[in-house]
Order: sequence, then structure tokens, then C-alpha cells
Amino acid sequence: MVPDIGRGSRTHGLLVYLYGPGRREEHTDAHLVGSWDGFAPDPGRDTDPQVTLARLTAALDLRVKQAGDRAPAKHVWHCSVRTAPGDRRLSDEEWSAVAQRIVHATGIAPDGDPDGCRWIAVRHAEDHIHIVATLVRGDLRNPRLNYDFNKAQAVCRRIEQEMGLRRLNAGDGTAAKNPTSAEKFKAERTGRPETSRETLREAVRQAVAGADDEKEFFTRLREAGLRVKVRHAPSGDALGYNVALPGDRNRHGEPVWYSGSKLAPDLSLPKIRLRLADGTAERATPSAAEGRADWSPPARERRSATGIAERAAVLLDGDDDEAAAQLAGVGELLDAVAQTSPAAARAELAAAARAFERATRSHVRAERADIRALRSAARGIVQAGGALGRGEDGGTTAMLLSTLVLVTLAAARWHSARGHAQQAHASRQAAEHLRIAYRQAAATPMRVLHDQGRALPEAQRRTHGATLRAALPEQGVRADGMPTKTDALVATLAQAEQAGHDPEALLQQAIDMRELDTAADVNDVLVWRLRRLAQLPAHPGEAPRRPQAGTRPTKTSANRTSERNAPTAAPRPAVTDPRSRPPRR
Repeated sequence: MVPDIGRGSRTHGLLVYLYGPGRREEHTDAHLVGSWDGFAPDPGRDTDPQVTLARLTAALDLRVKQAGDRAPAKHVWHCSVRTAPGDRRLSDEEWSAVAQRIVHATGIAPDGDPDGCRWIAVRHAEDHIHIVATLVRGDLRNPRLNYDFNKAQAVCRRIEQEMGLRRLNAGDGTAAKNPTSAEKFKAERTGRPETSRETLREAVRQAVAGADDEKEFFTRLREAGLRVKVRHAPSGDALGYNVALPGDRNRHGEPVWYSGSKLAPDLSLPKIRLRLADGTAERATPSAAEGRADWSPPARERRSATGIAERAAVLLDGDDDEAAAQLAGVGELLDAVAQTSPAAARAELAAAARAFERATRSHVRAERADIRALRSAARGIVQAGGALGRGEDGGTTAMLLSTLVLVTLAAARWHSARGHAQQAHASRQAAEHLRIAYRQAAATPMRVLHDQGRALPEAQRRTHGATLRAALPEQGVRADGMPTKTDALVATLAQAEQAGHDPEALLQQAIDMRELDTAADVNDVLVWRLRRLAQLPAHPGEAPRRPQAGTRPTKTSANRTSERNAPTAAPRPAVTDPRSRPPRR
């Protein structure tokens, strides 16, 4: 059950709309289901609706006129309440009870208060009502409506449980403002797929992603085609900003401006400045961190971002409130990937970024927020430009998306542990969109890898199959004794061995990086971890690379036997803080 509250100044105009046909003839059988005294005139049940409409307006506005100048300028309180799709049809009596509980909870007309505000509830559709109240009490004072939306939300959650309706996730006041009905109707009239508010919110988020400073942020906004208006103090310092879509004008022909704070709580200029103040981490040299120099910039940046995203997932799994900072960084990374990925996967990635936007905000604040690495990864992806969706670019896109699925699921668990129902749901939604995008991006490279695995000599296949069975005993096996769906994994182990790595040690390192329980396909996750750790091409059609000079390769199968009887090396000190772990290459 979803309440939506607004304020206005024209009682008669609102009533004309509620009792009228609607903008698209969607209003049917408009009638009262409740009122402040149970005896309000009902234009929907009268033979002369126009006269009755005037009488109802006068009755609602009586105290407003008596209060004169003391009445608020926007004296009309309007709350629409809608059941969720699939809910049963409520009777008029049930809707009347809903309206009475909402006006009581919000302070409009508390139970037992003879001086409560005058209100009515109008029903003109099966799934919702409109509550209209005038904001002057019988004692001519204004009602106290602090946190009326939060109170309406809370009582709706209780009503859902008591009436057996679909129970929606409770909010915490950190969500971005939803588009108004007027904005939705305007989008339909103008043929836009979404409202201006939603388009601008996404464009501003993408402009923030990886931006180095305030100047670059505003430059990106203008390059995206938005109209930008910066508000300055007398000193010349910027106080805030407004954005508008070209061609989006009001009835007076003026641009429809939205301030950043009206788009989302974290898109105000002060909040953006806090994020930009941390800067971005220094970029590692491509030859040391991102693989072959002949790989394209998009491929190198996606490889680097994959390792950084893995570390963000480890922090989120650690169940520390300080991980709250990682959520904003992951959001920037998703925005960067969405605007630079292949066209085939871009729609799902944009949907994932929009969904995860809700997961980036909560009341949990990290005291030692450090998201420079994530912001640096987002910046590198944006600056490298779009991936073509084939070859190494497409393969590394699949590699990154496989990791981002696990990151968003880690975010869902982090939010669930703190009772953030909406944010947890948004994280899971983002993961589903990422899974679809991953399947699109990974289809070609995984098909090639499966073919390569099946083409290996039988002895080599059995050797690597035994390695997999020893490391992953819980994975099923086929009739021929090979683990199920592991052709791509077998091919990757063979290529890693050819490149000079010890398959057993490398596989164990990939398994130990973090949990695999949330992976939809453990084999796929391990394929991409192995290929990144061994610096194998993400697109298997390219030649593997030998370990670089100066690096320490894992042991090959040729020297494993000779070292079995060597003295055991001293164990590495335990790392208790995941943030202190060195980056995995």
C-alpha cells in the first residue's frame, strides 16, 4: 500500500479533478467513502453534481476562510493511497477505515479530537483513494504535520499486515523523490520513456562517476547535453546547481529546472563536494597491474576494476558499518560501466545502476570513508571509453560483470543485516539485471572456452578434472567421471599451466578470494578469477601470456614434485583487516 502526499492551494480545482473523468478517462464512479463527520455532501451521488461540488468545497474551506491570513498559503493536504498490483479489491468500508487511520496517524484528524481538520476520502478506481484535507483545525490553529509522510508509510505497513495485503518494504527516508503524477502524464504526452526527473537523475549520477573535481563534474553535465545553472554567493563561490532538459518547458515557456537535492539526497552540491574531496587513487602502471600493453584501454581498465570490486565485496562481507562508504563507490562503478559498455548489454546495465542507486543511501555513516580506489576505477573506465563488445574488450566486460554480481549480493546481505529492506531489495534487483547483462557479454568467450576444453587431449582433461574434484568436492560429476559443466574451467587451467602457473595453487587462490555460495554458477566465477590472476586473455581466442619478468609465478606441474619434500615455508601473518590486504594481481 503506497501513500503519496502533496500540498496545494486550490480545494475546488482538486475536487473537480477527482470527480471528473481524469486525464485519460480513467476515473469511474467517483464517490465519497469517508469524511470528517460522515455527513459531507457527495457530488458523485447527487443529481446536481456541480452544485454539490460547490457545497463540498465550501464545507472543506470553512475554517480556512475563518482563519483568514493565519491560514497557510498551501492549505490543501492531498494523499493518494494505492494498493499493490495483485492485491484483492477493498470494499468502500475498508477504504474508509484506511483513510481514518491515515488522518489519525499523520495528525490531520486524531481520534477523539473534535477540533481535527476537515477531510474527505474519494474513490474513483478499484485500487486507490484520494484523501483531501484543509489544514486549519476547528480552533483555527494549524495542525502539526511533522514527518507526515513517514507516519503514513508506517501505518500503511501495519494495515497491509492486518488486511492481508502485499507487504511492501519499509523505507527510511533516504530514497530519492518519486516523479509526481503531473510529471508522469507530461512524459506520456511528450513521448518520453521516463520523466525528466528520472532522466536528469541518471545523467547527474553518471557525471559524478569518477569525476576528479567540481569543474569536471559541471563540464560532464554540459557535455551530456543538459542545461546547467550554477547558483553563486556574493563571494563568487558556487552554492548549488540546477539542471534542465533541453526543450522541457513549463506552461510559461520557461525551462523546468531541478536542483540536485531534488533529484536525490546525495546529489546536492555539498554532498557531491564531500565525495570529490577524497579524490581518486593514483593509477597503477598498465604493465604491472592490468596485463598486456597491447590490450585496449577499456580491457585494461575493466581488469583493474575487477580486482578493486573484489576487495569492495570483501569489505561488505565483513559486516562493518565502515563498508557503507563502499556502496557509493560501487554505485559510481556501475554508472561508469553502464555508460561505456556494449550496446547489447547497456540497457540491463543501466537498469542495474538505476536499481542500485537506492542501495547507496542509508542512515549508516562511515567515519573513515575511503572510496578512492573505486572512484579511480570508475574514472579509468569512463576515460577509456566504450567497449566494442567483442575480443578482449567483451571478455573483460564479462569478467567485471561476474564480479559485480557478487558485489551487489554482498551489498544485499549487508543491508539485510541492518534491516534496510528497500536497499536490500534494490541490491538484489541490481544483481538480477547484472546477471542478464553478464550472460549477454559472456556468451561468446564462454562458448569458445567450452570448445577449447572439449578439444584438449583426454589425459590432460582428466588431470585437470582431478584437480577440480579435489578442490571442489561438492560439485557434481558426469557419467564419465568429469565434474559437470567444467569444460571452460578445464581449458582455463590448461592455459594457466601453459603460461607457467601451478593449476592447483592458482585454483586454490581463486577459491580462497571470497565465498562462492552466492554465485549462480561457481564454474563461471572461477573461470574469470583464474584468467585475471594468471593474466590470461579474457577472450580465449587471444594468445596466453607468460608471467612478467620480476613477478613470482605459481609453481608449474614440472617442479611441484621436486619441491614436495622441501622445508615448509613460514606461514604468512594473518590479515585481520580486509582493507590492509595487498591488491591481488
